Amino acid sequence: MFKRIALGFALAAVTGAAFAAPLTYKIDPSHTQVTATWSHFGFSHPFANFGQADGAIVYDAQNVGASKVDVTLPLAGLDTTIPDLDKHLRSSDFFDAEKYPTITFRSTKVEAAGDKKLRVSGDLTVHGVTKPTVLDVTINGAGPHPMTKREAVGFDATTTLKRSDFGVAAYVPNVSDEIQIRITTEAMVPKADGAPATPAPKKK
Repeated sequence: MFKRIALGFALAAVTGAAFAAPLTYKIDPSHTQVTATWSHFGFSHPFANFGQADGAIVYDAQNVGASKVDVTLPLAGLDTTIPDLDKHLRSSDFFDAEKYPTITFRSTKVEAAGDKKLRVSGDLTVHGVTKPTVLDVTINGAGPHPMTKREAVGFDATTTLKRSDFGVAAYVPNVSDEIQIRITTEAMVPKADGAPATPAPKKK
């Protein structure tokens, strides 16, 4: 009888794990960078960082197909460390940020691609144009964050795209059409309303 009870608890635990809801994580803009690199006449490779990322990641380690990504990058956060270049990139020559103030990525499919690897397909919208894009993703870590004790995940991702596909073709080919994208991000389960960001220190 005791064996049957123990077996029942074990089956319940396995079933609960199998059907546990995936966690939803809020992207931390302070620990997220989306950088684009290109060739300038073949002499240099400038970069731009798209800051102020906003969005959510749904991640299910047991069923990666249930995972999702939804991210918005305000062009107000674009930073090349060169103010004149920032202004030019936001102009109608490139992103036309006044008319198209954000870049968005919404996943359509998430697949396992090896040990700690994912392949994330989705719709990328830039300059008012939406194109399918695939991200090659590395899972850096998942579990309680040491600082907040809340559940967190971290990923790196890369992709290469042609800016002309999105109607951003000024100065091609002197300024390269191909753009290399690198992403690093941390995301965390939001704290409950009224809960402290970090655990209160224990009283001595």
